[in-house]
Amino acid sequence: MLHHRRTATLTVLTLVLAGLSLPSPARAAGSTLTVNVGTAIRPVTHVASGGLYALAENSRPADSTLLPIKMNSITQPPPRVGQKPNGQPAGGDGLLVAPQAGRVGAAELLRMPDIYPDFPYGWISWADWYAKVDTMVRDRLAATGVSNIEAWEVWNEPDWTWNTAAAGSFPDGWVRTVQRIRTLDTVTPVAGPGYSTWNPTLMSAFLTTAKANNALPDITVWHELSGASGIAAHVAAYRAMETSLGISPRPIVINEYATPTEVDVPGAVTSYIAKFERTGVEAAHRAFWYEYGTVNGLVVGNSQPTGTWWPYKWYGDMAGNMVQTVPATQTGLDGFASYDGTRKLVNVVLGNESGANTVRVTGLAALGSSVKVTLESAPGSGRFTAVPAPTSLSSSTYAVSGGTISVPIANMDAARAYHLVIEPAAGAGTWQQRYEAENASVFRAARLSATSASNGGYVGRIDNTGDFRTDSYVDFIVNVPSARAYTLGIGYANGGGATATQGLAYNGGAWTTVSYPATAAWGVFGSTVSTAVTLRAGYNVIRLAKGSPFFAGGTGYAELDYITLS
Repeated sequence: MLHHRRTATLTVLTLVLAGLSLPSPARAAGSTLTVNVGTAIRPVTHVASGGLYALAENSRPADSTLLPIKMNSITQPPPRVGQKPNGQPAGGDGLLVAPQAGRVGAAELLRMPDIYPDFPYGWISWADWYAKVDTMVRDRLAATGVSNIEAWEVWNEPDWTWNTAAAGSFPDGWVRTVQRIRTLDTVTPVAGPGYSTWNPTLMSAFLTTAKANNALPDITVWHELSGASGIAAHVAAYRAMETSLGISPRPIVINEYATPTEVDVPGAVTSYIAKFERTGVEAAHRAFWYEYGTVNGLVVGNSQPTGTWWPYKWYGDMAGNMVQTVPATQTGLDGFASYDGTRKLVNVVLGNESGANTVRVTGLAALGSSVKVTLESAPGSGRFTAVPAPTSLSSSTYAVSGGTISVPIANMDAARAYHLVIEPAAGAGTWQQRYEAENASVFRAARLSATSASNGGYVGRIDNTGDFRTDSYVDFIVNVPSARAYTLGIGYANGGGATATQGLAYNGGAWTTVSYPATAAWGVFGSTVSTAVTLRAGYNVIRLAKGSPFFAGGTGYAELDYITLS
């Protein structure tokens, strides 16, 4: 949430600003979280790894803190930002931070009303607002090297920041603003309405007016700032509302989540992430309550992780498919989990409960008759205390019975997040060598499914339009053990009957061309091509593009299944 809207009590605010852990909430112990490894719910896309005002100019925080958490998307102020959040200078201009966001694989929503210096926004007149809209859109169109702008967020929290007396109703104002944007930019999606909470009455009225005027949002946005327990019901209600109004499903972006007393508590944010993954939202962004340029408290001193960074890092380590997790209730123990079928590796992140609890994991038959289970945790250190490593708790071998194990976790602290890694007893290998395309950062292409695709998913509809707002590319964030040359293998399909080409670049370096000979059909995989890449030790970003800034453009079409490094 943007500054000033809500006030914490002095006691809580003092604790947070001092970087101290808040007291763990009192909860009943003895809960069980069930993880069904055999039930995939969606590809791993790190849905909730994003933030409002996550980045500031001059590469703050450092790329080294962002690459491990695999940021999905962020919301930033527009060009010529006027907002001075919480007494800070205006900053975080979305066009100025876009190169860093692009380096780490994140898309951006641009929040248009943040061109105003005041909050709540100081409405002047329609003529003034139109002039501001024109300026922002022209600035964006002039930034031809920026290709990761996902949408214009037309307004922020209109349920209490829109000046109805001076500007008329918000739904009508939305229509007028979208029409003004479209006089200059008919391409970039629009996101809204951005209500501060789920409000079915306001949402219904908004959608009805927007539909009647051919101004529906391309992305639906609202905020979840009152606890995680209602998220599933809110998403279900919105989907039912779309159906009742005859509106095709929109991607949902919850671009502010968690209260001031939750956002720096690993156990609490774990509960939010679990619910966002389970409900199928497109993306979710940590709320802004304090300073910008830290992913809202994940980083201190520009490059040191706080305790809350660690569950996002564990999240970033996930690959393959997110799998079903079933909590006993919506208010206590919860978690999210993934299964990487290539490495036979299960990751579970859980929290938001105290005392003695259990994680029951089913669907483990493919891992063998016994598995190695390691457990670690991350404390609620607050915003200003670095936590250089998680706390190692245990490493044990479990016999698998009927594909199932039950892992007891004693003495849980509801403020902490916990990380379970389950792998074959012999181990899962030292580093990830296969990266699924559907797990990568996908810009203006489509994640699709096919029975012949590795892990069941691939990326298609990768196009080159010649327009930086619509060109397609895929960014793979990879982590390698040493600086050296690697063989990059690419699994693909090309049913076009002739060789297709894409551009290849890594870590912002020079472009080369990858050629994909024709294959039997679209969506039928098994073919590969390979080339050499020279990578640095640690994290690297590999881009395969049909169209991208500073690349002349590819030819034909190729669908991407996975890449391998060897």
